[in-house]
Amino acid sequence: MQLRSDQLDAHLQRGLKAVYTVHGDEPLLAQEAGDAIRSAARAAGYTERKVFTVSGAHFDWSGLLGAAQAMSLFAERQLIEIRIPNGKPGKDGSEALQRYCETLSDDVVTLVHLPRLDRQQQQSAWFAALDQAGVMLRVDPVERRALPQWIAQRLARQGQSVAEGEDGQQALAFFADRVEGNLLAAHQELQKLALLYPAGPLSFAQIESAVLNVARYDVFKLGEAVLAGQTARVLRMLDGLRAEGEAAVLVHWTLAADILALKAAKDALAAGKPLPMALREARVWGPKERLFERALPMLADHQVAHLVAAASTCDGIVKGLKHPDWPLDPWDAIRRLALLMAQGLAMPAAPRGKAPVLLRLALEPLA
Repeated sequence: MQLRSDQLDAHLQRGLKAVYTVHGDEPLLAQEAGDAIRSAARAAGYTERKVFTVSGAHFDWSGLLGAAQAMSLFAERQLIEIRIPNGKPGKDGSEALQRYCETLSDDVVTLVHLPRLDRQQQQSAWFAALDQAGVMLRVDPVERRALPQWIAQRLARQGQSVAEGEDGQQALAFFADRVEGNLLAAHQELQKLALLYPAGPLSFAQIESAVLNVARYDVFKLGEAVLAGQTARVLRMLDGLRAEGEAAVLVHWTLAADILALKAAKDALAAGKPLPMALREARVWGPKERLFERALPMLADHQVAHLVAAASTCDGIVKGLKHPDWPLDPWDAIRRLALLMAQGLAMPAAPRGKAPVLLRLALEPLA
C-alpha cells in the first residue's frame, strides 16, 4: 500500500499494519512519520521497542530475524525498527528481509527507515517484499510551488493563519522564499510564530519580523527556476548558493547542461523528430520534461545558438580566463548567463538580430 505523508494520520486512526517503510530525503517529514507510527504503536500496546541499524556489510541479520520471534516476558507486543542509512542491505540483507516479511507476527510492528532510493533499488526483491508486507511511505521535499500551501496548513494546525486575499498570499510567498529547501528550518520558524503570537490571523509585518532567511538552495533546482523564467527567484537562488559556498564550476555546469540539452532538442525537432523522441535524445527526463516543452517553442534557433556561445564564454571565465565583454568574477558571469536564459524564457522569442530589452540588460557590463 502506497501512502502520502498527509494521509498517514488518517490511516493510523483505522489501525496498524505489520510493516511501515519510510523512504525519502526529507528529514522533517521522515521524522514526523516515524514519530506518528511509534506513537500509534505505543497506544496499541506495542510497548517494547528494538532498534537495528545496518551499519555495514558485516551486520548480523540473524539477530533481527531472532528478535521478531522472541517475545519479552514483560511486554506482549513489540515495535522493531530497522534503519538502513545507505539504502543497500546487500545480498544477505536482501534475503533476510524477504524471509522476515514471510514470517511476520501479529505481535510485532516493524518500521523500516530508508534514504531516497533510485529506480534500481525500488525494483529490488527486498523492496518489493516490504511493499507487499505493509505500507510504503515516500517522503519527498516540498516543491517551491506547494510550499505556501504547506505553510498555511502548518499554521492552521497551531491555530494561526494569514490574512485573506492578496496580503495573505504575499505573506505566505515571503515565508516560502525565506525557508525554501529547508523544511526543518520552516518547522522551527512556525514554532517561533506560535510562541510569539496568539491564535488567529497573522499580518505580513508579524511574519516578516519573525521569520529568518534560512533558505537552503539546491543547485539542480536552480536549473528548473531558470527554465521556468522565474528571474527574481533565480537571482535569489544564485545569491544563496554563493553565500553557502557552492562551487561556481558546478553551478555553471548545471546551466550549461540545460543549454546544450535545449540545443540538442531543437536540432532533433528540426530534423522532424517528435517532441518525446527529441527530449529522450537530449537526455531530458522527469520534472524538466514539462519545462522543456514550454521552453523550446519560446526560444528561436539563433537565441539558442547565442546561449551556447555564452555558456562557452562563461566556462572560460569560471576557469580563470578573461573576456572583454564579460565580468571578471565567475559568479557575476554565471549571473549573466542565468539571466540570459531566464529572461529569454520569460517572454516570446525576439526576431533575429533584435534582443529583448531584458536580454540587453543582462548583456550590459555590471557596475
